[in-house]
Amino acid sequence: MPTISIDGRNMFYRDIGKGYPLLFGHSYLWSSKMWEPQIAKLSQKYRCICVDLWDHGQSEGLNSEHYTIEQLAEDHWNLMQYLEVNEFSMIGLSVGGMWGTHLALKHPDSVRTLTLMDTFVGAEPEDTKNKYFALLDFLEKQQCFTDPLLDQIVPLFFSPYTLENQPSLIDEFKNSLAQIKKENIPGIVHLGRAIFSRECLLDKLPQLHMPALVLTGKDDVPRPPAEAKMMASLIPNSEIHIIKNAGHISNLEQPKQITSLLENFLKKTEAVLA
Repeated sequence: MPTISIDGRNMFYRDIGKGYPLLFGHSYLWSSKMWEPQIAKLSQKYRCICVDLWDHGQSEGLNSEHYTIEQLAEDHWNLMQYLEVNEFSMIGLSVGGMWGTHLALKHPDSVRTLTLMDTFVGAEPEDTKNKYFALLDFLEKQQCFTDPLLDQIVPLFFSPYTLENQPSLIDEFKNSLAQIKKENIPGIVHLGRAIFSRECLLDKLPQLHMPALVLTGKDDVPRPPAEAKMMASLIPNSEIHIIKNAGHISNLEQPKQITSLLENFLKKTEAVLA
């Protein structure tokens, strides 16, 4: 099992395929496994590096309550330095796009292209911040994902189309949350609070001059398309696509379309990656 030790904790990562490196960042409450449909295709041409967040998947837990998105970006940078990867394309969904943007701003010569999926790098709106903090407080108190909590959380990630037509995907996600160990709950709560209290990066987006691809599900509740459009308008060299019949986990809800968009974007930017 490939891991890197950072501050005494083991971070799990997948390193699949050969070619130009792609660094993937997954959503909060998921794991690197969520990228399997894209890796199956892209690893035929690219080196796909996917990391499990702390207290997610096979990575060990946080050892601090005071953790930030900036630290998360730095942890991933340390991994790339450990792997001796000095240039790569960043593909981040949800919190993966948040820390990925920090990485692109701090290391613009290394992050050669940037894909932001179902994410927002502005500050969390106050009403949703309060809602998510209340859910995190409840999770912290219960020390597990109870059925009432799952009933509130799970539908946030999917479009109505997915909820109706992909019950196996819904059940798999629900079961994965229900099986999270008690010892991982504190770290998940701390990471959630870091995500929803993040700083606003919107004023820094014009500094990003690498090719950028912005994707979002049309039915994304946590990160509605208006936010994606705002980010795309601020990034100089960007394109945006709104994905029908997809919510917050667009890469699993519409995997063929997302993979095709990623392939086309990477092909168009090959000159930059050379």
